[in-house]
Amino acid sequence: MSGKSVLVRVMLVLALLGLGDATYLTVVHFAGITVLCAAHGNPCETVQTSKYANLAGIPVALLGLIGYVLIIASLVVREMEWTRLATLALTLLGFGFSAYLTYQETFTITGHPIYCEWCVGSAIVLTILLILSVTRYLRSSRCPSPSPSPPRRRGAAKTTPARPSRRARRGRGRRRAAAPAGCARGCARRAPASGARCSRGRARSAPTTAARRAR
Repeated sequence: MSGKSVLVRVMLVLALLGLGDATYLTVVHFAGITVLCAAHGNPCETVQTSKYANLAGIPVALLGLIGYVLIIASLVVREMEWTRLATLALTLLGFGFSAYLTYQETFTITGHPIYCEWCVGSAIVLTILLILSVTRYLRSSRCPSPSPSPPRRRGAAKTTPARPSRRARRGRGRRRAAAPAGCARGCARRAPASGARCSRGRARSAPTTAARRAR
């Protein structure tokens, strides 16, 4: 929960409110008690006892309870692409079903337009959840989250560069010591050749200087 964004936390609060709404209506349905309603004439009771309060023999309030539980589960689990898509699909389905019930309250149920306060509250919650789900999904598609790095095993030894052995260090020292000797030999080999070149050049230039003096 600590790693959830502000958007997800707001969605969780709204889903919990919707869950409380659907739980109350489910308890009222199975307990057979009168629904609390502030409006005159208790339109909530009229809606809850109509034929549209059940779908294939299943109370609509129970379906809403299950839907809110699934929405909360999709928000609590680790956020991934498929969890965001699941939240969007669930809120879209709930919004569509709530819009269908609102239509029946407006044009079909006896005494229409007649609105149940609990149903209207759930419809508002689902509308806001749908808007936030779409915003969350589009935002994640534009800015994909970086892939998490693989967890490091506990007790795993840190990899350190291996130190050279004594033989390797001795071999390096011998190579370094042998390098000056090789350079000295090369210089000694070059020295006689350069001396011979200088003596040849002096011998060639000697007659020319003597001839110039004679002149």
